[in-house]
Amino acid sequence: MNPLLDIQNLHIHFKGQEKPAVDGINFSLEEGKVLGIVGESGSGKSLTALSIMGLMPDSKGMKTKGEILFSGGGRQHNLLKMKEKLMRKFRGNLICMIVQEPMTSLNPSLKCGFQAGEQLRLHLGYSRKKAKNAVLEMFTKVKLPDSEKAFQSYPHQLSGGQRQRVMIAMAMTMKPKILIADEPTTALDVSVQKEVLDLIRELQKENNTSVIFISHDLAVVKSLADDILVMKDGQIQEFGNSKEIFDNPKSDYTKALLACRPKMEEKQKRLLTVEDIIGGKTKPDETQKITPDYNSDHILEVKNLNTWFPLKKHGNKNAPAWLKANEDIDFKVFKGETLGIVGESGSGKSTLIRSALQLIRPNSGEVIYNSVDLCGLSNAKMRKYRKDLQIIFQDPYSSLNPQMRIDKALMEPMQAHSVLSKKSERMDYIVEMLKKTGLDADVLRKYPHQFSGGQRQRIVIARALLLQPKIVFCDESVAALDVSIQAQVLNLLNDLKAEFGLTYLFISHDLNVIHHMSDRILVMQKGKIVEAGSSEEIIRNPQNEYTKMLIEAVPTL
Repeated sequence: MNPLLDIQNLHIHFKGQEKPAVDGINFSLEEGKVLGIVGESGSGKSLTALSIMGLMPDSKGMKTKGEILFSGGGRQHNLLKMKEKLMRKFRGNLICMIVQEPMTSLNPSLKCGFQAGEQLRLHLGYSRKKAKNAVLEMFTKVKLPDSEKAFQSYPHQLSGGQRQRVMIAMAMTMKPKILIADEPTTALDVSVQKEVLDLIRELQKENNTSVIFISHDLAVVKSLADDILVMKDGQIQEFGNSKEIFDNPKSDYTKALLACRPKMEEKQKRLLTVEDIIGGKTKPDETQKITPDYNSDHILEVKNLNTWFPLKKHGNKNAPAWLKANEDIDFKVFKGETLGIVGESGSGKSTLIRSALQLIRPNSGEVIYNSVDLCGLSNAKMRKYRKDLQIIFQDPYSSLNPQMRIDKALMEPMQAHSVLSKKSERMDYIVEMLKKTGLDADVLRKYPHQFSGGQRQRIVIARALLLQPKIVFCDESVAALDVSIQAQVLNLLNDLKAEFGLTYLFISHDLNVIHHMSDRILVMQKGKIVEAGSSEEIIRNPQNEYTKMLIEAVPTL
């Protein structure tokens, strides 16, 4: 019996590149099985997925050869040779895909509910009412907090995690033969991640769906996949049963990927990278570590901060209902510390750091930096403090100008804040910082769309660090990175912290990363801080039931 999907000798080669992006790979997917694909950014994972979907760019500069044989449409079809008209009947119906970046995949001018129901109307002939009911049911299943509100919302009105859940719901409503999930839980907090993984597995069993699950998070892949395929530089390094791969990896590269992930049970001063491990290193280099002085003056203080958003008018038209995104928030940040902030999507984490930076104006409270209340400053006066207070956003694509080359995107903030005096000095410094984040000077003449999600995130991190700020607000700044680059960037952040005396406010849904990076942790739920303490206290001995739930939801290797 033929496998549901059989990929034979797949090559994808872009003009001007010395090596193929995908270099003669072979693998198959059995009906009702889950195949996990892991590997670093640029390994060819997403290109393989896009070629199965027939979504590769139609370009004379790209050559694709090989066979992608699909047996789920009544007879066997070679998807690489299929005409677009027929492919449209397969795509989004028999084969669905959850893509990595929901903000760029959802149409910003259409409501989420309309977009989620479109394929039901197109492929299955559902009426608008029937499609809405099916979408609302799936929105509830993927734990969107208010399914009706999400249905009526535009993408920009939802958090990153909520947008990702909309994308998951869109794919799941079709009950496809093959579900391709490309980093589907990257933007999700651990509790919702667990629920979504359980839901994917439930759907897979219920409908005998085959799943290709792409992720840089090996623990997540282990919790879901029957078989594992490990890719590097467009080639397969290892392919086999999930338990065998994790218990007894044969490839040095697979061993390295497993070893460089931060571990909640062990707080390391420095992480080993893939290059370290393949090179034979068993212990990381010694590193300088700053110990915050909690007896000294704090560098930042947030006092009684409230940031509320009007939801709708009701009764008296002058009396709005409020979403209390931040309610009575109080904390201090000390020079040289990393303050971790955790909580589920919608808990108020991102609103908190945007309010502290005055990117969102809070309703009341104080944000005191260098003895100045930032909440009382005009935008013009606030500009003076922008160099000192930098943010690394969660979504790298939307925080880079798509029409601006990378060299200009990195040069612009240095010019605006008079960092160094000569263009040549600035360019040398840019190249140096890019190298530290795992990139080289070749990226400077390219545009954002020419990079993977992980590469774009590294560029955004470099841009923030170029200004040599005093405090860096990291909003899921390593969520899109594979484990090796994540290790490099986390080491880099700690190196720069020691070198320049930096202070971090660090948001992440990954409690392994939070534990590794943070001196203290704030736990947020529904706009409030429900627990605070040292990193070790929170992880080893949580007092709040919500904190315990978050920790128990973390997948382990």
